[in-house]
Amino acid sequence: MGSFKGHVLPGSLFLLVGLWHIWNSVMNYVANPKSHRVRVWHPVPGISGNLKYLETYIIVVGAFVDMCIEFFYSPHLKYFVDGSLNPSHMNDFEHAGMLLMFFIFGVSVLVSEKTRYLPLPYGVLEIIAAMAFFAEYLLFNFHSTSHAGLEGRYHQILVLLVGLCIISAVLAAAFPKSFVVDLLGGITFTLQGTWFYQVAFALYGPMMPTGCGIKDHEIACESREFEMRGQLLANFQLGAIVLSVLTMVLFLFGFAASRCGHPSLYHSNDESQDKRFNQNSMPLHI
Repeated sequence: MGSFKGHVLPGSLFLLVGLWHIWNSVMNYVANPKSHRVRVWHPVPGISGNLKYLETYIIVVGAFVDMCIEFFYSPHLKYFVDGSLNPSHMNDFEHAGMLLMFFIFGVSVLVSEKTRYLPLPYGVLEIIAAMAFFAEYLLFNFHSTSHAGLEGRYHQILVLLVGLCIISAVLAAAFPKSFVVDLLGGITFTLQGTWFYQVAFALYGPMMPTGCGIKDHEIACESREFEMRGQLLANFQLGAIVLSVLTMVLFLFGFAASRCGHPSLYHSNDESQDKRFNQNSMPLHI
């Protein structure tokens, strides 16, 4: 069984990184659409030195702290029982292994960007990020703690959002100049972080659906009807979150375009429409 803090902490990291990616993706594109490139991390603009890598430091420190909590604090250093891994804390060991992947990704970015010891070509960091999300996908898809019923529905949705993060990271490596792919990455990170918060409040906080609660360290509902109602509520919450994030992105893009939009931003749209029109109206020669 999870906890409120255990979902809020990773949710905060994903949410901060996701919003930061959306902001930088939109601002960089509207400033100069032709020079836009997909980035797996975004430096703080106008600042040099270590603070430039603030996003990467947040990933490294956040993953390391959470990993230490899962691996050292939660099992209280009791790793083995009767010569085998402590079965009461397999959940914590799995989480620590997943967080280790994000820690490796953050360290890889820092070493690659700040030193000459790891001159990685474009696309490798994106693949490392995809592998970190794949480890997270495996964790939630094949969890040692069996999720069923209401808890299972919330984690099924989380698995779906993690899968979208994997796809966006792979597409970033394949299409390095696509604004759509760059924006997709920020949106998927934000959705995952927001859904972590939703799981925390719905399953371990004040938003527990009516007729359901925590009994004997498990989430259970009084009847099948209450369970179905809670699952439908989870579907509605996902739709509301997706709608909210997309609305925010559209407003941000419109605001950025009106304030600092490059002239080619409008010309490129007109040219693409003219190109489609010319292709559709091209005469056929027999």
